[in-house]
Amino acid sequence: MKRLKQWFRRNPDRFMQLLIQQAEFTVQGIDGLVAYMRTPTDECAAHVRRIEKEADEVRRILVDELNRAFVTPLDREDIFHLSRTIDDILDYAYTTVDEMEILKVKPNSYLQRMASLMRDAAEEIRLAMLRLKEHPHVANDHAVRAKALENRMEGVYREALAALFQGPQDVEHVVEMLKLREIYRHLSNAADRGDEAANVISDAVVKIT
Repeated sequence: MKRLKQWFRRNPDRFMQLLIQQAEFTVQGIDGLVAYMRTPTDECAAHVRRIEKEADEVRRILVDELNRAFVTPLDREDIFHLSRTIDDILDYAYTTVDEMEILKVKPNSYLQRMASLMRDAAEEIRLAMLRLKEHPHVANDHAVRAKALENRMEGVYREALAALFQGPQDVEHVVEMLKLREIYRHLSNAADRGDEAANVISDAVVKIT
């Protein structure tokens, strides 16, 4: 019985640790994306891929433990949803690098701005996860900031699209436009997932306070 009580006290913290670890890997991965947008080298691309694989392993462990746990610090659905959305942010960073390499798209100022905003939003999500247990209202403040950054990201996304379609010059230019639109969409989707993660955090704060 004593061991069982200790397990119940200890296990909920494990989920918070895993969520924090996911958020930390996401920041590291987006750092790699930002570096790639400055200097698109094989090393930067490899860094993003490596971090994405490590983050996937953390999520697998979290889901496995969630399936076996009796007690969780947040609603089980919220833990699963939050883990998935944080994972999705990094997945889109990974696919952005992959698509840029496959399509031979070079970074431009819009991509650099969008990646930088993504990095700031990922950091706000990380800080929210660090504060969620002991200071939930502070965590919510970080979630609100993440949402504000998503709005800024969407503004840059629309600006980039407007500049992209100002007028095709030839067939080669049209092809380049289509490639860039696909990359812009990847980053916009990443921002959407960050916004969703922030919503889950805000909902969790309401439930635990």
